[in-house]
Amino acid sequence: MIKTYDWLFSPVKSSLQPNDIYESKLWHRDIKFVAGIDEAGRGPLAGPVVAAAVIFHPFKKIDGIKDSKQLSPSKREELFELISKEALDWGVGIVSERIIEKINILQATRLAMLKAVQEIKTHPEFLLIDGHISVDVEIPQQPIIDGDGKSFSIGAASIIAKVTRDRMMQKYHKLFPEYGFDKHKGYGTQKHFQALQTYGPCPIHRRTYEPVEKLLWKD
Repeated sequence: MIKTYDWLFSPVKSSLQPNDIYESKLWHRDIKFVAGIDEAGRGPLAGPVVAAAVIFHPFKKIDGIKDSKQLSPSKREELFELISKEALDWGVGIVSERIIEKINILQATRLAMLKAVQEIKTHPEFLLIDGHISVDVEIPQQPIIDGDGKSFSIGAASIIAKVTRDRMMQKYHKLFPEYGFDKHKGYGTQKHFQALQTYGPCPIHRRTYEPVEKLLWKD
């Protein structure tokens, strides 16, 4: 079982602007390399799940970082470039739809997060992770519910993960333009369902997700 550190962190409310309360508690204990971790793409019917891990220099802040879902696409792109330049280190982990089918989305998300941590050249001393998830690595860590709205580092990771995945889905749109991946990024919108009914699943659809699986059985 992964050890967590609830005793160290008092409850923090989600806000429009995540702060560095979690990070500061660690920095003041001389734990310098704190990685925020988040994912994008657990819910879509198509495409990979992508996770990111971001480490900042102690007490470094970037204005405008929020939960990526609260930002416009152009603002996410702008912050992606800023974070990638200003962060001490960052990494991305990608797990394909075929692996998601084999091991389920929860385990695929954990694997993507592990890959993101392994991509970081600066070895993290502590992990702050969005949600209930733990990462299978021997590094102290703390899961934080709604962490992308509470922790500055997790908010940054949510932006890196979201932009990385959105760029991938834009490329998939060029291969499979009839599905509209450039608009919904694989999520289950009405137009996506209509395209699935018309054209059936394409190679990047998650065949174990119910709406896709039903169409496969129908065939």
